Amino acid sequence: MNRREFSALLPMLLSVPALAPEAQAQTAAAPAHLEKLASGLYPPQPPTAAPTAPRISRHYLLGLLPDNIRLEAHETHLAPNAPPEPIGHHKHTEIWFMREGEATLMTAGVTRILKPGDMGLCVAGDDHTITNASKTEPASYFVVTVGPPE
Repeated sequence: MNRREFSALLPMLLSVPALAPEAQAQTAAAPAHLEKLASGLYPPQPPTAAPTAPRISRHYLLGLLPDNIRLEAHETHLAPNAPPEPIGHHKHTEIWFMREGEATLMTAGVTRILKPGDMGLCVAGDDHTITNASKTEPASYFVVTVGPPE
């Protein structure tokens, strides 16, 4: 998938099907820990770990779009030999954009190598993990997550 095809896909990723009335009542109130997002500039926050840590993340934003759609964006840097993140699954969809190096991305039991310029996608509910594919070079990627509040 090239960037143009992905751009055409983004509106569909951000859309949410209509909810039944009982589901609307459950999602009507925004979670207290998530603020409503507004259009604007979101510079990166300070890293979440020491500069020598094997995994360093910098968050850009985390909050709610209209209709209580959760949106998060962060960048992660993996040192060579960084341990893999635990296998997880979420209610949200995750999109990885590889910036440098190579990463091994496992989604729904299938392992792939992401190279600079590649995009990886894990739909909500699928098991996934990502790790640096190199023992000698760093890897970094940008992540966007979209889905219901968690």
